Amino acid sequence: MSDAPSQVTAPPAPAAPGDSEFDRDTTVRTREAGVHEVRLSPGWAIGKALNGGYLLAVLGRALRQALPHPDPFTITAHYLTATVAGPATIRTDVARSGRTVSTASAGLFQKDADGTEVERIRVLATYGDLDALSDDVRTSARPPAMPPREQCFSATDHPGGDAAVPEMGHRLDLRLDPETCGWALGAPSLRGEMRAWLALADGRDPDPLSLLMAVDALPPTGFDLGLTGWVPTVELTVHVRARPAPGPLRVAITTRNLAGGFLEEDAEIWDSADRLVAQSRQLARA
Repeated sequence: MSDAPSQVTAPPAPAAPGDSEFDRDTTVRTREAGVHEVRLSPGWAIGKALNGGYLLAVLGRALRQALPHPDPFTITAHYLTATVAGPATIRTDVARSGRTVSTASAGLFQKDADGTEVERIRVLATYGDLDALSDDVRTSARPPAMPPREQCFSATDHPGGDAAVPEMGHRLDLRLDPETCGWALGAPSLRGEMRAWLALADGRDPDPLSLLMAVDALPPTGFDLGLTGWVPTVELTVHVRARPAPGPLRVAITTRNLAGGFLEEDAEIWDSADRLVAQSRQLARA
C-alpha cells in the first residue's frame, strides 16, 4: 500500500454568468434590427411544453439586445399558444428610448408542422439600469420564514422517483419547504402556498434575467389546493426590484382565489442579503 496521501477531487467550480447552461439555453442571435433567432432547449420542459419563466428569460435577453438599458424593470407576457423546443424567431419593436428607462414589445414565433408561423408569446417591457437606482428602501415586506436548505425537500426526495421530476427540475437546485409540499404525499394543505430555496443546478449566481425564470420555477400553488395536472400560465407580470446578491434565492408564492377555472399566483423572491429582488403576479388556468 502506498504511503502517498489519497487524492481528493475538488468539486467543480460554480458556473459563471455566460458559462452556465441557463445562458447557453437563452442565447439569442440578432439576425437584423428587430429580428432575433433562438433555439429553445428541451431541458426546460414541463411535460411537452416549455416553462413560461424560461421563455420569459429568452424574450428578456432579446429585449436587452434591442434596448440601450441592460435590466428588466417590468415585463408582462401573454402566453398565446404552447411553446415547444426547437427554433424560434423573436421580433422586437422599440417604443421609446429614454434617458432613464426604455420600453419595447416583443413576440416569439414558431412554425407549425405545415410551415405556418404562429405567435406563441407577446411581451411588453420597460428596461433601465438597476445599478443606477437609489439605495433608499422603505418597506413592510419581510423574507419568508423557512427552514435551512438542508432541512428542505429536493427533487431526489420525490416519492415518485426521478421519473416524476419534470425535465426542468434537473436544471435547478430546488429545495421545497416541507410545510408546503404535503401535496406530494396526497395531503395538500389547501392554503395555496409554495415556498422554496432556489438556485441553478450548476451553481451560477442569480442575475436579473434569471429572476424572470425563477418566478415561475416552483410547482404551482394549485397543487397545494388539491388540483392535479399542470397549471398553464395565461399572463405573467414580473417586477425586478434589485440586482440579486450571490447565493440561493428564497421564493414564496401564494394563491388567494381560485374561481371560474382560473387562479392567481403572487410571488416574492428574496436574495441572500434579505432583499426583495423581484415580485410577480400571474393568471393561470386550473
